Amino acid sequence: MRQLAVIFMILSLLAVSCSAPFLLSPQDAATQTASAWTTTPTITITPSPTFTDTPTITPTPTFTATPSITPTFTLTLTPTISPSPTFDFPKAVVNKTAFCRYGPAQAYLPAGDLYAGDTGTVRGRFQYSTWLQIKFDRLGYYCWVAPSVVDVTGDIKRINFTTKLNALNPSIYYKAPNNVVATRNGKKVTITWDQVHMTSDKDRGYLLDIFVCQKGNLLWWPVSFPDQYTTSYTVEDGSGCAGPSGGNIYTVEKHGFSDPKTIPNWPPAP
Repeated sequence: MRQLAVIFMILSLLAVSCSAPFLLSPQDAATQTASAWTTTPTITITPSPTFTDTPTITPTPTFTATPSITPTFTLTLTPTISPSPTFDFPKAVVNKTAFCRYGPAQAYLPAGDLYAGDTGTVRGRFQYSTWLQIKFDRLGYYCWVAPSVVDVTGDIKRINFTTKLNALNPSIYYKAPNNVVATRNGKKVTITWDQVHMTSDKDRGYLLDIFVCQKGNLLWWPVSFPDQYTTSYTVEDGSGCAGPSGGNIYTVEKHGFSDPKTIPNWPPAP
């Protein structure tokens, strides 16, 4: 038993000496300590696994193409119209002081004064006289002159006839006479009417615009009267003409003419 205890003790001492650290010299201990502090440990980073999302696949819809409809156009060709040449109205130059009148005769009121050198263009003719309707450059309306008053350059035969006589609108102040009567005595016809009372400032009498038959010719016969007090007129009127006699009467004041009144029941020639 004593030998076994000794052997156990020897084995215990050997075990302790193996597990205890070796004793170092002071220099070696210092060197080992410095080496332990200066040594940088190597860190190995194990990368985490990268997960890639698996994309969700959205099905692409299939579109059925709708065919485009191309409209059909019908092209209508418009013919090119060549402009007509501008008509060159005959030129007129006034050769003496005169009146430009409302109608194509001296029986009509003056519409404006004319002076030598005034210029204009011929715009109309009257079928039953030689007077010319002219648009003068310095006047804002058409009016009528005797052909002796103007010198004309150009062909007046290319100008149309017109029946529009008055240059201005009818008078708003007075009406045509009342009780207009025509009576016959052989080849004489007398026309009578009631007086139209006008102020002396406006009074320009009356105008008869009539056609009468003389020697087989139907004549245009305009005649005027100086004031409101003349209320009758007698004219020769026979037979043998292609057209009827008769016409109109107007009251005349300084601004113009009343509306016309037809002379009723013109007596036929025997």
